[in-house]
Amino acid sequence: MSRPVVVDSVAALRAQIRDWRRDGLRVAMVPTMGALHDGHISLVRIALERADRCVVSIFVNPTQFAPTEDLDKYPRQLAHDLDRLGMARADLAFTPTVGEMYPTGFATRISVGGPSAGLESDFRPTFFDGVATVVAKLFLQATPDCAIFGEKDYQQLCVVRQLCRDLDLPIEIIGAPTIRDAHGLAMSSRNAYLGEAELKIARQFNVILRKTATDLAAGADQGDATGRTSRALIAAGFREVDYVEARESLTLAPWRHDRDGRLLAAAWLGKTRLIDNVDVPSA
Repeated sequence: MSRPVVVDSVAALRAQIRDWRRDGLRVAMVPTMGALHDGHISLVRIALERADRCVVSIFVNPTQFAPTEDLDKYPRQLAHDLDRLGMARADLAFTPTVGEMYPTGFATRISVGGPSAGLESDFRPTFFDGVATVVAKLFLQATPDCAIFGEKDYQQLCVVRQLCRDLDLPIEIIGAPTIRDAHGLAMSSRNAYLGEAELKIARQFNVILRKTATDLAAGADQGDATGRTSRALIAAGFREVDYVEARESLTLAPWRHDRDGRLLAAAWLGKTRLIDNVDVPSA
């Protein structure tokens, strides 16, 4: 097993991609914040199915963290990540510093409307501006033909698609199915924060959401169904529920029974905040 080529500057990234372009190769990108798990590796595999070369960025982006959030505690394990990328046959790891991405004097932010409204934004108001800014920078730096994002962060996926449509970025955004453990828990870097007892509770998250999605598809009142879901999560052992909402799949507008939807939720388990989502089929 060999690790991917590692570069930490925009100049070196662009030089490598220029070489690939001269050879007529198609390039895919997988943006990550590291602490790679099986969900990330599934994105790399999809990238290599859709392109000749795969670039994985590893950058814990400070602009999407609020002052009260876990930026300093966010797991960082670059050596392990590079080993995993080697086994997955990723071609290039882009590992910039904060100074490389946001040099002295940096003063620009991108704000995305539409699908960013509500849900995460109600609790993390600066989050999607930070995501949109760093993703736009990565896309301009790497100029990939396509980029792969997991559906676990479903609102983020919708925001990135909106970003590319609105700014005419010629990049195909591919949504990849959520990877779950044997008990249905969505893979997340933050799962590393959970103790064994908390993991048992966390594995009820998806079970409860799927029951609610079934009820909604059968015609249940949305307010009643989501209220029952919040109470069920608390009863299961979650400390607090930030939101449980059904939205239209494509636009994240309020859901109607005649449209395909997504049930999205965020809840606290001890000091760890988990998110998940499931399909809600139309009536």
